[in-house]
Amino acid sequence: MARNRRLILRPPSAVWALLSDGHRYGEWVTGTQQVLAVDPEWPAVGAALKVRVGLGPLTLDDTSVVRISEPEHRLELEAKADPFGAARIAMNLLPWGGHTLFVLDWHPLRGPGTRMHGLPVEYLVKIRNGMMLTTLARIALGEGTPAGVAP
Repeated sequence: MARNRRLILRPPSAVWALLSDGHRYGEWVTGTQQVLAVDPEWPAVGAALKVRVGLGPLTLDDTSVVRISEPEHRLELEAKADPFGAARIAMNLLPWGGHTLFVLDWHPLRGPGTRMHGLPVEYLVKIRNGMMLTTLARIALGEGTPAGVAP
């Protein structure tokens, strides 16, 4: 399992607002080229988000389904990208002095990723997810005044 943490200088409600807008995933999820479809119920349990991911001309379509949704606290997705299998993506938003400690856990569930699971793959996933959280933090900060700071 690859785990990343990032302190985001916005309250959990502001970070949750970004997670709740499936159309914005392409802004912060590294590797997303296009958001193809978002269920209107997103991020309710069972809702799906379809995106095209890849690098340059090498792309594939990915479907993420919400497995757990606890507004402003926790969002868990099952991301399926055939033929590569599926992964569990758990996002926890912990209140931290008016800010949000964002904890992201990624773990392969099915497919080749389960056989390649280990240090080299986890290292690459941690780099990708770190970039993703840096972008999410930048977007969240740009959309409001940091908690505890006067405008």
